[in-house]
Amino acid sequence: MEILKKPLITEKISAMNEKGVYGFVVEKTAKKPEIKRAVEKMYGVTVVDVRTMRYAGKSKTRYTKSKVVSGFTNAFKKAIVQVAEGEVIDFYGEI
Repeated sequence: MEILKKPLITEKISAMNEKGVYGFVVEKTAKKPEIKRAVEKMYGVTVVDVRTMRYAGKSKTRYTKSKVVSGFTNAFKKAIVQVAEGEVIDFYGEI
């Protein structure tokens, strides 16, 4: 099971990257120590702090010609990871 699904690249997180804080969408069942080990292994950095947030799926309704379609977006978990001072994770190096 892959714990880290994808990095978060938003305006707010990008501003925090300068302070050594990075965001990831992670597996819903992942615990903080597991997230810490996964980031350290994947990016070769020392993780100082991990904060997590769980997001519930939002209700969405779409009106079509024949009927109303209702459903939910996917629920997910977000992790905010702070690395040791002076260390950097380069998300854009592969682009």
